[in-house]
Amino acid sequence: MKDKAHTVLNSISQLHSLLKLKKSAHPLVSVIRAEDVDVKSIQITEPVIFNFYVINVKTNCKGKIKYGQHYYDFDEGVMTFVAPKQRIELEEPTGSKSEGWMLVIHPDFLHGYPIAKKMKDFGFFSYAVNEALHLSDKENQVINGIMQNLQDEIAAIIDGYTQDVVVSHIELLLNYSNRFYNRQFITRKKASSDLLVKFEELLTAYFNGDVEGPEGLPSVQYFSDKLFVSPNYLNDMLKNLTGQTTQQHIHNTVIGKAKELLSTTNLSVSEIAYQLGFEYPQSFNKLFKNKTNVTPLEFRQSFN
Repeated sequence: MKDKAHTVLNSISQLHSLLKLKKSAHPLVSVIRAEDVDVKSIQITEPVIFNFYVINVKTNCKGKIKYGQHYYDFDEGVMTFVAPKQRIELEEPTGSKSEGWMLVIHPDFLHGYPIAKKMKDFGFFSYAVNEALHLSDKENQVINGIMQNLQDEIAAIIDGYTQDVVVSHIELLLNYSNRFYNRQFITRKKASSDLLVKFEELLTAYFNGDVEGPEGLPSVQYFSDKLFVSPNYLNDMLKNLTGQTTQQHIHNTVIGKAKELLSTTNLSVSEIAYQLGFEYPQSFNKLFKNKTNVTPLEFRQSFN
């Protein structure tokens, strides 16, 4: 269905219709071979919002994908993840067929299984398209094998075991994706380390008053926007490199700056709280006590 400036796909059958494919063997889950999609016959002129999960594995993809205001060209093998209600725009297909898979999963298919609650823990569903997973040849073989098994199972006669088997394969696919993303953070350590350095420089500049920022404490979104990455990607990258989340880094910097002000100025605790961006001094006191096991006043008194 169309909704103003974009097309909303609520069901897998709508996706099959849009791609001019035969009816899906299962109404809530489908595996599509990229080679089966005739891009010449498809007219997608508007952004698309999927109300289901979409996992793409593509090689030799000559089209462009627009995410936000940026275009990304994927000629190499990549794996991308789209959560329900995300907006994706496909641009400039050339007519040459790409290779790979598309796995689409309606949230209702996972209902009642533990994986349904775990989906939000797979941060890569909120990564931007430019943060796609680049697969090695061996990793590509693993993913292709799982996709083939999924397609075979869904196409087989549906019985009492079908959903259990398919869900277990989906969970296996996501766990492998987690492992492969972790490998990507490691193998691209220089890029990740550069991002970490830029993040720390931004943090320091923000609390030193060297840059203009939003009122109050800076958010994870503020820093991810400045670094041109998605909040989840920044968070996962920092956890991989330092063992701490973005929010923990922000809090640690706040506490470090607070200690400096408490020990080197005569500002009251309330004045320091407001200067650091807290709306209420009580919130500052609570965070400080939680991180240091003493109140700001007790910390100051320890210097006397």
